[in-house]
Parts: sequence; C-alpha cells; structure tokens
Amino acid sequence: MLHVIALAALLVLAVLVDSSILATRAVAAEAARAAATSTDKININTADVKALMTLNGVGRSLAEKIVKHRDEHGPFKKPEDLRHVDGVGSGVIEKNRERISVK
Repeated sequence: MLHVIALAALLVLAVLVDSSILATRAVAAEAARAAATSTDKININTADVKALMTLNGVGRSLAEKIVKHRDEHGPFKKPEDLRHVDGVGSGVIEKNRERISVK
C-alpha cells in the first residue's frame, strides 16, 4: 500500500513540475519576443506570422488573418489597409504606427 501512495505522489509531482516548466518557458519566450522586437520595423507586405506577432495587440490568429488577407488580396498600400483584415481595428494600427512599414 505504501508503494502505491509513493507512486501516486511521484506521479503528481511529475505532472506539477512538467506544468511549471511549460508555463515558465511560455512566459520567458513571450517576454523575450516582446523585448527583442518591440522597436523593429515590420513590413506588413513581407512579414511572416511570427514577425507580425511582435506587433502590439497581434496574436497568432490575427497574424494568420493578416497573411491570408495579403495572399488573397495582394500587398497593402498603406498601414491603414490593415483595417480590411477582420479583427484589426484602429487601435492596433495606432499602437504600432511607428513600427509598421509598407514597402
């Protein structure tokens, strides 16, 4: 019986440690991404999903929508053209105005 309790305790500990490691890695990756790229210019006509995700307020889903819109409708002519992408509002454009480039 003692072996079963010890095994259960080890299993719980392993799950907790694994969850903690994953959460720590996710937070560290997000912080590094934000810190490393918070001032880089992003050309919205050539940026991939990962680069677009460095823009303030742009997560994976929205970045994928931007790329899909660009692929289907051609290049953006000005930063404000991002408004044509479902989910991009004027707030996203204004928060990133200094970082968005169109070439």
